[in-house]
Amino acid sequence: MQPGRHSERSEHQPLLGKRIAVTRTRAQAGVLTDQLTALGAEVIEIATIEIRDPASWEALDSAIRRLEEFDYLLLTSANGVRSFFRRLKACKRDVDDLKSVTIGAIGPATAAELLKNGVKADVVPREYTAEGLLEALGDRDLQGRTFLIPRAKVARDVLPRVLTEKGGRVEVVEAYETVVPQLAPQELQRLLSPAPDVITFTSSSTVSNFARLAGELKVSDLLRGVAMASIGPITSATIKGMGLEVTIEARDSTMPGLVRAIEEHFRGLAAKDHESGSEINRMSS
Repeated sequence: MQPGRHSERSEHQPLLGKRIAVTRTRAQAGVLTDQLTALGAEVIEIATIEIRDPASWEALDSAIRRLEEFDYLLLTSANGVRSFFRRLKACKRDVDDLKSVTIGAIGPATAAELLKNGVKADVVPREYTAEGLLEALGDRDLQGRTFLIPRAKVARDVLPRVLTEKGGRVEVVEAYETVVPQLAPQELQRLLSPAPDVITFTSSSTVSNFARLAGELKVSDLLRGVAMASIGPITSATIKGMGLEVTIEARDSTMPGLVRAIEEHFRGLAAKDHESGSEINRMSS
């Protein structure tokens, strides 16, 4: 290898030699996997979430047929957007029927999914959480305003609760549900051998579902010595609630933000190792 070739490679692939476990749906792991692989990482995909249609579309379809009743449509995930527009089409309605509705997206991935369907979000928060979306609505008078929130069967109640407290009339409808995929605890243990350097969690559901997949195996034992990388404060709180430590937290709660945080973590470790090595060399010379 030519002089400097290794350092150049390390500079462009700061995750070279790092083993990283990604916990997302099989369909959605690809983006994160591709970004980490491009930086040199070896990625293990462990699907902890499976997205399913709700048991019935009745509630969502009913809301779509009554779109004119709503002042706001708030979408809290890309999955919610996909389900909503599938049913919009099934109900023989289109994006023109949304022109009188103010549309809020919880973050850039959700807003990007809206754009794929020809709709630009009117409200996107700086902080990509339910609290951030509430803050982005600002000082608007919400008294008597009507809100449609298509979302997962199980989700945090902060958004509908606060909107109701502000005088809004909120209709939450099930657009999809998340379930734990079939994976034996022993298979999970096999996927985590040898132990990865990092495991990523992109939602509270990925954390709680990982614990369910572990079964009788203790999560703290399975992940001993593994750095926990969280997409943001809500996910971090779930990790900590299980008695685990968050090593890496994305400042920007997006996939690129999570990748950036992991990259910065390892660049920081490499810089410390370099400084320690230089100090040892100075002391021995």
